[in-house]
Amino acid sequence: MLRILYFAWLRDQLGCPGETLPLPQGVRSVQDLIDRLRARGGAYGEIFARPELIRVAVNHSFATIDAPVAANDEIAFFPPVTGG
Repeated sequence: MLRILYFAWLRDQLGCPGETLPLPQGVRSVQDLIDRLRARGGAYGEIFARPELIRVAVNHSFATIDAPVAANDEIAFFPPVTGG
């Protein structure tokens, strides 16, 4: 099962902090997962229509959209992080 977490404005728009789902068939990378989530439409379609505005972590490590995804992974989506 994938554990997907949403933070900040993503959580607010979706109305939930995360979800757990079986690894969808054909999902092998973060990009595949983003495509699958965007295809849900509604708030998911809006959020994932511009993936350049979203950062991702796979199993607590920053990742790129071409990072592999496997069953039992934790995927976190969040806005860009700034510091100062």
